[in-house]
Amino acid sequence: MSEPSEGGMKSGRLEAFTDGVVAIIITIMVLELKVPSDGTLAALSQSLPILLAYVLSFVNVGLYWNVHHHLMQATGRIDGKVLWANLFLLFWLSLAPFVIRWLDESHFAPMATAAYGVVMGLAAVGYQLTERAIIACNGQDSALARAIGSDMKGKVSLALYLIAVPAAFFARPVAFALYVAVLLLWLAPDRRIERALRD
Repeated sequence: MSEPSEGGMKSGRLEAFTDGVVAIIITIMVLELKVPSDGTLAALSQSLPILLAYVLSFVNVGLYWNVHHHLMQATGRIDGKVLWANLFLLFWLSLAPFVIRWLDESHFAPMATAAYGVVMGLAAVGYQLTERAIIACNGQDSALARAIGSDMKGKVSLALYLIAVPAAFFARPVAFALYVAVLLLWLAPDRRIERALRD
């Protein structure tokens, strides 16, 4: 990572803070899981839906940590706008344990299912705001700006969340299928930033 130019700040504290918050979010998520009432497969099967929701959320939060790490590698300097955009991202990610518990307690009610999409969708908005703030701070000719380009993956992700949230009220399986689709879209290796840094 390059040194910040005059007027910029180093990103080390931002990275460390983000790493710590993500670690806490993942820890809280697993603590929210209920242990089966007895040692049978039937009891375990009753916990399967919430276990799957946990896996979906764990991978989502993990993906944000992964792409955030790449983002910081292409960041020469940050400013106050970057800090606030990153906090916006972390705020919505921190609500993941809350919506998982709501899904569990409400037996995957439509409102809780929609809330999951709202939380993850606004986390996606937070990530895009962080990207844009970093690009504004480092310039349109920066490595990150070249790597992101038109950011079609980000736009498609937001579009899928916009469809999934209302779908949760009349077709919950469709909503969850769209949540998984967003995850799979980002699960595929994204080499844009790595290529830009090599170039």
